[in-house]
Amino acid sequence: MPCDVPRTLAVFKNGSRRLEEADFAPRTNSAALPRLRLLRRFLNSSGPLAVSNLLISAVAILQVVADAAVEKYSVRWTPDPAITNGIAVEVTGLSAATIQELRRSDWKPAQWQEALAVYADQGELIADIGLPPMTGVYRVASNLFRFEPQYPLEPGVNYRAIFHPDRLPGPQDKGGGQIMAVFKALPRQSNPSTVVTHVYPSADLLPENLLKFYLHFSAPMSRGHIYDYVHLRDDRGQDVEIPFLEIDEELWNPPMTRLTLFIDPGRIKRGVQPLEEVGPALQEGKRYTLVIDHAWKDGAGSPLKEAFRKTFKVGPPDRDPPDPARWQIESPKSDTRAPLTILFSEPLDRALAERVIRVVNGSGEPVDGKVALEDQERRWSFVPNAPWHTGHYQIRVQTTIEDLAGNNIGKPFDVDVFESVQRRVTNSSVSLPFEVR
Repeated sequence: MPCDVPRTLAVFKNGSRRLEEADFAPRTNSAALPRLRLLRRFLNSSGPLAVSNLLISAVAILQVVADAAVEKYSVRWTPDPAITNGIAVEVTGLSAATIQELRRSDWKPAQWQEALAVYADQGELIADIGLPPMTGVYRVASNLFRFEPQYPLEPGVNYRAIFHPDRLPGPQDKGGGQIMAVFKALPRQSNPSTVVTHVYPSADLLPENLLKFYLHFSAPMSRGHIYDYVHLRDDRGQDVEIPFLEIDEELWNPPMTRLTLFIDPGRIKRGVQPLEEVGPALQEGKRYTLVIDHAWKDGAGSPLKEAFRKTFKVGPPDRDPPDPARWQIESPKSDTRAPLTILFSEPLDRALAERVIRVVNGSGEPVDGKVALEDQERRWSFVPNAPWHTGHYQIRVQTTIEDLAGNNIGKPFDVDVFESVQRRVTNSSVSLPFEVR
């Protein structure tokens, strides 16, 4: 619902926590300043407390003083239904000339913030005064401009959008006091419902040089401090020291429902200092448990419904690249939508296997369908959208596909340590023919 200029404003009186109401309304003469009626009590008029009261009251008055421009503009909070607590601030009522000037302005973030700034209140008026505005993106549309915060709003937090019409380009929009619109993000859910749905690899036996885990959640998760909630513990229940590659850029998919969690490559590659000095994060023959804490917050600010554990045993390291020549292909019959199946010689990286294997017909045109992985990522299947036609087909596999240790087709993960290889980005692929009869 749009949030226009507030009709009431809460202010502190005499330094106390008690709230009084400041009410105002524009005069019928639009060229005049709005009338300001401020209900006050004078409790203590001497000492530092009175000075503080005077300062706070002055700030409150400045926040509600506005002229006829208040009637011209509107500041509203517009939710994004696709994102929990995702919301934008829009300013409408701008003239066509102002919109045109804004499009040409090429303003820096600081200049946009002078015109429209959004703040997350901390609950302390003095602290709120010194807060920097939120970061995000400003966009200009046909009849408005909007601010999109960089991250979703925090549940239960009050936010303020303050618009200064006199900072807009163009003389026709000069003048007028600031306009403020407030918004409170949805509070945290009372009943946690988000769970860990899957952790891949799904196998119970993993190589000593395992490269990564994929964590899947039933709902969008929150960003930040992820390594506080994920632990790798040995068979004695002791935490493995810094097993993961801790990077600031967290590797989430766009919906924030899948996290890629890398084992520190320095503890995988042979001849690298961390591996030589600290040893591998995983050791062959031992059992480990990946623990995901219940306290990890989802996108709505609620903790997970329950903790998650995956226990597995560690086998020998895998330093052999995937070999498509060892894969078994089970061809479907024509005039059916039976699945095309590939049986891998070892488990492969699930996310890559879903993305970098495709099917083309005899003319090289892609065949549309749905991919699935089963049997602990050893079995790949493809069901076409339309029945198979008799003829020759090919399975095209990009050489960037990986096994669980990060080995690519034709290149082990740690080959650059031992061999002189020019690393380059390629789109090379291998083709596996099959026939539908």
